[in-house]
Amino acid sequence: MEYVYGALLLNAAGKPVDEKALAQVLTAAGVTPDTSRVKALVASLEGVNLAEVLAKAETMAVAAPAAPAAEKKDGKGEKKDEEKKEEKGVSEEEAAEGLSALFG
Repeated sequence: MEYVYGALLLNAAGKPVDEKALAQVLTAAGVTPDTSRVKALVASLEGVNLAEVLAKAETMAVAAPAAPAAEKKDGKGEKKDEEKKEEKGVSEEEAAEGLSALFG
């Protein structure tokens, strides 16, 4: 992930995302860059306008984890069932489509 973050940092600074610059960013962050990973990332980002991709990227709404249903007893000792609320959010497939747009 740090390789992608480095590329995004270079893009945000207005610098070209090339092997030398990415390796320098990683080194400055305390990461020993793997040249094959650096080359692979730079090659995969060639011809991609990161600013445009980031502007078009969908934001994902993260659903809060559902709390376990509490059981309540009425005066007779019987349990009452609580109605479950249906959560509305982004499906996993929709989230994956949004992420795939980042990588062309």
